[in-house]
Amino acid sequence: MHSEAKWPLKLAATAGLLFLHIPLGLIILYAFTTEEKSYQFPPPGLTTQWFAKAWFDRPDIWPPLYLSLEVALISTLLAMILGTCAAAALSRARFYGRNSLSLLFVLPIALPGIITGMALRSAFDIMSIAFSTWTIILGHTTFCMVVVYNNVLARFRRTSGEMVEASMDLGATGTQTFIYVVLPQIASALLAGGMLAFALSFDEVIVTTFTAGQQTTLPIWIYGELRHPTIRPITNVVAIFVIAVTFVPILFAYYFTRESES
Repeated sequence: MHSEAKWPLKLAATAGLLFLHIPLGLIILYAFTTEEKSYQFPPPGLTTQWFAKAWFDRPDIWPPLYLSLEVALISTLLAMILGTCAAAALSRARFYGRNSLSLLFVLPIALPGIITGMALRSAFDIMSIAFSTWTIILGHTTFCMVVVYNNVLARFRRTSGEMVEASMDLGATGTQTFIYVVLPQIASALLAGGMLAFALSFDEVIVTTFTAGQQTTLPIWIYGELRHPTIRPITNVVAIFVIAVTFVPILFAYYFTRESES
């Protein structure tokens, strides 16, 4: 009876995995199709020519790629700094409204992206801040910081403050205590949060649309190509690159989190 009860769960899990990953498989498949304008199934033929064409014949891909990498790297760095500071403060301090303040830190990623994007755009308009790379970075930092904050806060809650107190009692400065005592304890959680933040920033579309102005990141470029396709397989080639760039940090983040828990 116990084994029979597992079959519906296995079937549901398999169906969920297929629902999530079959579209990814189709994106990869149609990057190799010989058909330029439509998605026939099965594809009329397979070729690798679109990878070379995307690399050598489409210079319009490179500026969005560089911008996406720049935004993701800077947003991740800022998120790691701000998220760690916020987690350190809220994990140790005890004051009225601490839980409400913690909720405010999580809101940017809990709210729909379109709400966060509208709020940021309104704030930039009110403060007369011109749209630029930095407005995209600020927008991405708001939700990237949440990922780092959650990871580091969970690690702080599992570590004892006695080591910090002992370090201070032995004459270490705050900076020395952080570098030699605190940072080694939170390093894997901080690195995992940073990798997740990079993945989130690199493929973000909705908030970027509201904060980019006339600039184009790689996900926005893909979205524009889907609306006005020229050669569809090249769009799929670029999508494969985005999948790879986001999958690798997520995989490493899972590895570091799993190792720290064990």
